[in-house]
Amino acid sequence: MGSHEEERLLLEEGHVESGSDGLRTGDGSVDFKGNPVLKSKTGNWKACPFILGTECCERLAYYGIATNLVSYLTKNLHQGNVAAATTVTTWQGTCYLTPLIGAVLADAYWGRYWTIAAFSTLYFIGMCTLTASATVPYFKPPECVDSVCPSASAAQYAIFFFGLYLIALGTGGIKPCVSSFGADQFDDTDHVESVKKGSFFNWYYFSINIGALISSSLIVWIQDNAGWGLGFGIPALFMGFAIASFFSGTNLYRFQRPGGSPVTRMCQVLVASFRKWNLAVPDDSSLLYELPDKNSAIEGSRKLLHTEELKCLDKAAVISDAESKHEDYSNSNAWNLCTVTQVEELKILIRMFPIWATGIVFAAVYAQMSTMFVEQGMVMDTTIGSFSIPAASLSTFDVISVIFWVPMYDKVLVPVAKMVTGQDRGFTELQRMGVGLFLSILCMSAAAIVEIVRLSYVVDIAVAAPMSIFWQIPQYFLLGAAEVFTFIGQLEFFYDQSPDAMRSLCTALSLLTTALGNYLSSFILTVVTSLTTQGGQPGWIPDNLNIGHLDYFFWLLAALSFFNLVVYVFCARMYKSKKAS
Repeated sequence: MGSHEEERLLLEEGHVESGSDGLRTGDGSVDFKGNPVLKSKTGNWKACPFILGTECCERLAYYGIATNLVSYLTKNLHQGNVAAATTVTTWQGTCYLTPLIGAVLADAYWGRYWTIAAFSTLYFIGMCTLTASATVPYFKPPECVDSVCPSASAAQYAIFFFGLYLIALGTGGIKPCVSSFGADQFDDTDHVESVKKGSFFNWYYFSINIGALISSSLIVWIQDNAGWGLGFGIPALFMGFAIASFFSGTNLYRFQRPGGSPVTRMCQVLVASFRKWNLAVPDDSSLLYELPDKNSAIEGSRKLLHTEELKCLDKAAVISDAESKHEDYSNSNAWNLCTVTQVEELKILIRMFPIWATGIVFAAVYAQMSTMFVEQGMVMDTTIGSFSIPAASLSTFDVISVIFWVPMYDKVLVPVAKMVTGQDRGFTELQRMGVGLFLSILCMSAAAIVEIVRLSYVVDIAVAAPMSIFWQIPQYFLLGAAEVFTFIGQLEFFYDQSPDAMRSLCTALSLLTTALGNYLSSFILTVVTSLTTQGGQPGWIPDNLNIGHLDYFFWLLAALSFFNLVVYVFCARMYKSKKAS
C-alpha cells in the first residue's frame, strides 16, 4: 500500500514526469473515467486477454456463418453456384465496407470502446434473427422433392437478408476498433511497449483463427449433420460471450479520446488550400501555422512534422497577410487556416493510397477460400471410409496454417530476421506484406494445378471426381501463410503509419481492401461467366464443374496477383514513413 500511495503523491506533486519515462503513459491515454493512467495499473498485456477473448468469440460467430454460407444458400435456399458465390462475396464485401461507419463514429465522437459496445449489440440481434430464419419452418423454403427445389419466398429472403446484413452492420463497429483498441493498450512513446505492440498484432490474428478453427470444423459439421438452426444458434451464443468478455476488462483498459471528425479535417485542408491557391508556400516550413506548445490542436493526437511532398496542400497552413495581423491564430476559421499536423494527416492518407490499393487483388484471392475452393471441393471425393467431410471444412487447414505460422513468425522468423535487418520487429511492415503477396501467387497456382488433375480424374460428369479432397490442402496452407504476412502486416502498417486521431479510420481503410476484393471477385466471376458462356458454351464455371474449366479462373487470378506484386514493389520503394513529434 505504501508504494501505491507514494506513486499517487509523486504524481500529484509533479515530481514524476508524465510520459514514456515516468509512471504515466506518454500517448495521452486515460482510464474509463477520463483520468490519466498509471502504466503499472492498466493496459499492456494485462488488458489484452479480454480483448483477444472478445475477438476470438466474435470471429467464431462470424466464421460460423461465413464459412459454410455458400452451402446453406445452395442446399437450403436453392440458389445456383454463381448466384450463391455472388451472394457470399457481396455480403462479405459489405462486412468490410461498414467498418468505415464504425471508424468515423469511433474516431470522431464515441471512442473505440463505446463503438464496440453499441455495434456488438446490433451484431447479436442479427445473429439471433439469422438463427430464427433457419429454425422456424415458416421462415425457410420447403426441402427439395427429387429434383424439384422450391424457391424461397420474398418474405423468407427478407428475414434471412435482414439478419445477414444486420451482422454486416454490427461487424462494422467491431472490425476497425478491436485491433486498434488492443494496440492502444501499448504506449507509443515507450520503446519497450511499442515493440510489444507488434507482437500483439500477431497474437490478435492468432485469436481470430482459433475462433475460425472451431467454426470451420465443429460448427460446419454441426450445420451439415445436426441442422442449421443449431449450427447458427451456437455462433449466436458465442457472440454473447464476446460481449461479456469485452466488458469484463473495462477497469484495465487504456482509452484514447476521440479527436473530432477526420473527414471534416480533411475537407478543411482541401478547402483552405483551394482558397489560398494563389499564395506562395514559404521555403522555411517553420513559417507555416502550427500551435506553439507541444500539444496538437487535434484531441488525442501528437504533432506531425512537416514533409516536403504535396506542397500544394501546405497552402492550407500558409498565414495570409490578413491573418498575420492577429496574434492569436487559434480563433481562426479552420476552413481558412489549418495546422501543419492537420495538413500532414491528409498527406499521410494520400501516401498510403498506392499501398492500400495493392491489397485489393490479394483480398480477391482470399475470397476464393469461401467460394470457389468450397465448390471445387464439393466435386471431389469427400469420404474417409464411411465418414463424409463437408467441403467447407477444408478451410480448417487454412486456419491450422495460420496457427502454425503466427508463433513460428513471432518466435523464430522475427529473431532471425532481426539479426539480419536490424529491425526491432524483424521485417518492416512493407517487407512483410510483399512476402504475403508472393505467396498468394503460389496459392492460386496450386489451386489451378489441383483442378487440372481433378478434371483428368473425371469419368462420369454426373458424379464427383474420384480424387481425394485432401489434395486441396496445399492451396489452403499457402493461403494461410500469405494471410500471416499480408493481413497482419496491413494491421501493423495502417495502425503505425496512421495519424493518432485517425487510427480506426485507417484500420477501416485496410479492411476496405477486403470489401473491394470481394466485389472484385464478384465482378470477375460475372465477367468470366458472361464471356465464356457465349454461343451456348458451358463456360469456365458452370453449375456442373466437371464440364467447366475452373483451372482457367485460378490461372487468371494468379496472373493478376503477379502484376499486383510488381506494382506493389514499385510503390513500397517509393513510400516515405510518417514523422511524429
